[in-house]
Amino acid sequence: MAGNLIIPSFSLHSSLAAWIQLISSSFLDKSSSSHHNYRNSKGSTDFCVRNIDHAAFGRREIEIAEQEMPGLMALKKRAAADKPLLGAKIIGCTHITAQTAVLIETLVALGASVRWAACNIYSTQNEVAAALAEGGYPIFAWKGENEEDFWWSIDKCINNEHWQPNMILDDGGDATHLMLKKYPAMFSSIKGIVEESVTGVHRLYQLSKSKKLTVPAMNVNDSVTKTKFDNLYSCRESILDALKRTTDVMFGGKQVLICGYGEVGKGCAQALKGMGCVVMVTEIDPICALQACMDGFRVVKLNEVVRQIDILITCTGNKNVVTREHLDRLKNGCIVCNMGHSNTEIDVGSLRTQELTWEKVRSQVDHIIWPDGKRIVLLAEGRLVNLSCSSVPSFVVSITASTQALALIELYNAPAGRYKDDVYLLPKKMDEYVASLHLPTFDAHLTELTDEQAKYLGLNKAGPFKPNYYRY
Repeated sequence: MAGNLIIPSFSLHSSLAAWIQLISSSFLDKSSSSHHNYRNSKGSTDFCVRNIDHAAFGRREIEIAEQEMPGLMALKKRAAADKPLLGAKIIGCTHITAQTAVLIETLVALGASVRWAACNIYSTQNEVAAALAEGGYPIFAWKGENEEDFWWSIDKCINNEHWQPNMILDDGGDATHLMLKKYPAMFSSIKGIVEESVTGVHRLYQLSKSKKLTVPAMNVNDSVTKTKFDNLYSCRESILDALKRTTDVMFGGKQVLICGYGEVGKGCAQALKGMGCVVMVTEIDPICALQACMDGFRVVKLNEVVRQIDILITCTGNKNVVTREHLDRLKNGCIVCNMGHSNTEIDVGSLRTQELTWEKVRSQVDHIIWPDGKRIVLLAEGRLVNLSCSSVPSFVVSITASTQALALIELYNAPAGRYKDDVYLLPKKMDEYVASLHLPTFDAHLTELTDEQAKYLGLNKAGPFKPNYYRY
């Protein structure tokens, strides 16, 4: 049996043997964790991961990620002595990847203590979670969590008798939601929330509108550095990676429909057009629709083209964008996936009926088969496909993670009264600072304004260089 593989223990092949064991276990252990009581080498049990023995591999992945995250490493080096987060106790609920690990270790180097859970049941890198747990960080995450595990893990981060949180770093709003629902009294000690996803920001604005938001919150999703670099440039690369890894599809000539032409949709459309796809777009916003037209894409309604498309990608941040009616009409072999944070865009629940057959093809790939033999290819069960099925470039995550770190520092150190119980954008000066941290990688040299030029434009020579209403 595969589970009883005997791996040669020759010293020359020890790394290979361990790697084979890692790969074998990842395929064999598909069930969700039962809250394993592992101990790390220091004797701590304050974590829950798939397998602590894989920590060494995770540490290597973290070291690789550090090489492509210059902004975060520079921030860590510059601010470590000042400890601007000293005393901060941060609950993190984000994707658990090598890049997130670099962020976690940066926050701790800046003085914070953390407890961390995953915001997505499929995006956790188990070996990275193990490396963090071995490093002494309370991590509660593993790939393939079920719904109960997901909320249990977040609860373990929030509810600890020896540790009271005072900051939240959220990706999707789940930690904020659970604390508000189950531990509302804890908000009296929370100094601020930092949120980086469309879904989570939408939840925060709803709370603010209904007067239920009792702490300041920073919306980093709509910061320029997050919107342009993570949403646009990262998705432009990762959508191709995710589709190739899961389906081995040939892109040339395929008819692709992208639902939503925000920054994520723009990145996906550019990438697939460059690979020779015939790309169409759906939009509700006339401005985004006009942008799509000017970029050379047909703007259509889903119902108009549903029978002819080969690939369907959602990236709207909305719910029920693709319904059972649409899914019934898709052509045989159509690939369906979601690039938005939430799994609400595709009505996957409507496919779990007796007349339809689910066939697991490979990890994160399911064939949904209709009674007449038609099948569609559903990726990651409608969850975020790039982080569930592939990865995102570390360099781009460095930009996003730097904005998160600076937002945490700003909210934690802000004097009383600077921020009310509302949702704020990252100050423009911080956006520019994040960008400047990454320019040395490209050996880029900024031109400096003369005193005369600065006076003519009415600017400070050190910035900010654009007004808040400027659209990059």
